[in-house]
Amino acid sequence: MSYEDTSVLDDGTRQAIDIDRSRGDFTFPERNKFDAGRGLSEKTVDYISDVKSDPDWVREFRHKALKVFLDKPMPTNWATSDLNNIDFDAIRYYLSDGEKPKRSWDEVPPDVLETFERLGIPEQERAFLAGVEAQFDSEAAYSNVKEELSKQGVIFVNSTEGLKEHEEIFRPWFGKVIPTGDNKFSALNSAVFSGGSFIYIPKGVKLKQPLQAYFRINSENFGQFERTLIIADEGAEVMYMEGCTAPKFETSTLHSAVVELVALKGAKIQYVTVQNWSSNVFNLVTKRGLAMEDAEVRWIDCNIGSRLTMKYPGVIMKGRRARGEVISIALANNGQHQDTGAKMIHAADETTSNIVSKSISVGEGRSTYRGQVHIPKHLKGCKNNTECDALLINSNSRTDTYPAITVKGNRHSTQHEASVSQVSEDMLFYLMQRGLSEGQAMSLAVNGFINDLVREFPMEYSVELKRLIDLEMEGSVG
Repeated sequence: MSYEDTSVLDDGTRQAIDIDRSRGDFTFPERNKFDAGRGLSEKTVDYISDVKSDPDWVREFRHKALKVFLDKPMPTNWATSDLNNIDFDAIRYYLSDGEKPKRSWDEVPPDVLETFERLGIPEQERAFLAGVEAQFDSEAAYSNVKEELSKQGVIFVNSTEGLKEHEEIFRPWFGKVIPTGDNKFSALNSAVFSGGSFIYIPKGVKLKQPLQAYFRINSENFGQFERTLIIADEGAEVMYMEGCTAPKFETSTLHSAVVELVALKGAKIQYVTVQNWSSNVFNLVTKRGLAMEDAEVRWIDCNIGSRLTMKYPGVIMKGRRARGEVISIALANNGQHQDTGAKMIHAADETTSNIVSKSISVGEGRSTYRGQVHIPKHLKGCKNNTECDALLINSNSRTDTYPAITVKGNRHSTQHEASVSQVSEDMLFYLMQRGLSEGQAMSLAVNGFINDLVREFPMEYSVELKRLIDLEMEGSVG
């Protein structure tokens, strides 16, 4: 999409320039064979179950979840009034062309292939990925993992294939890390979920290259509800990277995913997200990991796009010496609210958690850190570090921090640090005197603020992240 921004000329006037802010703002005509229509009811749930040929236990799971969703009130204690603008009766809950996921890009329909080529996904797969799943609206269009990994027992398929073809691994953990009734939107996902990834890494298998999923919304008035379950068996290691885009529509789009991670004894899971939704998307996501003895779960999370994001990746450290970490970057521009944070639940001795959150508020953008750390009295030797730093770009920018750290007993170590700073006019003036434009100077200041966290992202994502921030900073001052 193209926005009109301004650059400062030598005489102090401003010149309008067009900047292509997002590779994701394009769409193709719909070619859906299956369309559940607008609105949510038991008929909607049955339609989805029929199309997907769900087993009886999945259909029952969906209907119970629908009842929970309808019974639960809209959250008000921590949400914004913007949630009331979601019209659930206007959303289309399932759209699909009826095709099964392809194992070769040559078999993917031409318009879908062009979509992912413009986003660079096949190129990334060739360059550095061990496997890719590419979802288009409600279903995966492409799903493949390297042959040598399949021979080692690695499973990387969509959630429908997972629950049908690997039920003995899938079912025991499905809905156990995040129960249906966890919140209103986890219940909504449980009722209408489609797409998402199922990954199983066998004992002792350590993936040297990351797996990636890319979630693409193409249609207007659409809700995307992928469901991801990743299980790393004892001593296994995996990095999973997630990207997402949608075109800009005048109407609202809903994205409400559920992600469950299970790291068994000594396993390590890294889950990396770079979100760049368009500014009409409500992004309401529930993500949580379970770390057993000596296991580690790391969430590395970047939120730039969307109208409203509410996302709080969590880790339940259930085994002794388990570790949980959330590294988070959020950028809120005009008309955006990034309500993000982390949840760390210590449930065993000698567990360690680390939260590092940095937010940038631009124009009238609003960023919120909302965190929860819980260490019970009966445990010993637990450690937590929480850092929340915010950067305000303009006088109308807003940032809020709500850290809830509950530590009982006296055999633990916790520390908390928070700061709010503003880019000074003196700094911008100094940089602009050395030949930088206003936007370039601001971009340099912002990248300096988050540079230590950007290093945590894989190289390919850190380059993309810097590019997105450069675009967001153009015309952000004045």
